Amino acid sequence: MRLGLNFGYWSSGPSDNVKVAQEAERLGYHSLWTAEAYGSDAVSPLVWLAAKTERINVGTAIMQMPARSPAMTAMTAATIDLLTGGRFLLGIGASGPQVVEGWHGVVYGKLLTRTREYVEILRTILKREQALEHHGEYYDIPVRGGTGLGKPLKLIVHPLRPDIPIYIAAIGPKNVALAAELGDGWLPVFFSPQRLNVFHQSLEEGFGRRKDGKTRDQFDIAPTVHVIVGDDVDACRAQMKPQLALYIGGMGARGKNFYNELAQRYGYEDAAARIQDLYLSGKKNEAIAAVPDALVDEVALCGPRERIAERLGAWRDANVTTLICGAQNMDAVRTMAELVL
Repeated sequence: MRLGLNFGYWSSGPSDNVKVAQEAERLGYHSLWTAEAYGSDAVSPLVWLAAKTERINVGTAIMQMPARSPAMTAMTAATIDLLTGGRFLLGIGASGPQVVEGWHGVVYGKLLTRTREYVEILRTILKREQALEHHGEYYDIPVRGGTGLGKPLKLIVHPLRPDIPIYIAAIGPKNVALAAELGDGWLPVFFSPQRLNVFHQSLEEGFGRRKDGKTRDQFDIAPTVHVIVGDDVDACRAQMKPQLALYIGGMGARGKNFYNELAQRYGYEDAAARIQDLYLSGKKNEAIAAVPDALVDEVALCGPRERIAERLGAWRDANVTTLICGAQNMDAVRTMAELVL
């Protein structure tokens, strides 16, 4: 099992991102990852970290698909891969309706259809075997109904790797199946190794539809797992609960919240409903307090070094190949390296 390190949004990670990134590289971490919502973008900080390191892979977890045309994403991926000597990992995802429609001004639409078209266009551009032409429900290239001057084009630069790994963020059953069908890796959030059965059918369905001959052994399961090291387990859990309350309770509307649905599929139906009711009523502190300790322990690594060591076996048993640590300080980064690497 390899280790990654997720810095999240630029302002929410460690106080000195560069030093932490360089230490992760020295310790033998596989990859560094950045994220975006509606603040810092994922690409700029990632390139900054890549320039300050030499060997470690760098990935986006995630670049929001509705924020960029697939051609722009392919251009960015090819450029970063060239600049880093083949270290780039392209993580993409749909984000949620609140951000897609409320921030980017794009209709959320059909998640599966958009993702399938997006990945197909990315691979066509990066392979450079033919000029880009795609006429789908979401992407019409060259666009029809314009000036009529558009023509199929090829990427001007030759990618260092035409097969840059594409990771797809997904937690819903159909989207997880699509990730297994089309992606080189899967980026689940709030992944519980105890609930692999929740995802098993979707993964098998997706692998069964693959057309490139890749097997499950070649597919990278890479969840981001928050790591909070400390002697007081309850105090460590308390650091994780605000984020779970935010996502389960407030990241989406009632009846349209992917994270709430995930908690329900894990068996926390009552807690998920209560957290959402409290959060949407403006009672955020009560929503945080309603997050079950058991749920925190399923999706995060909290507590003393010895306790984390005991719980790591579940992640290995769940066939996690890259454990991306959401670690907020150097101590946690070093602890995970000692336990895993």
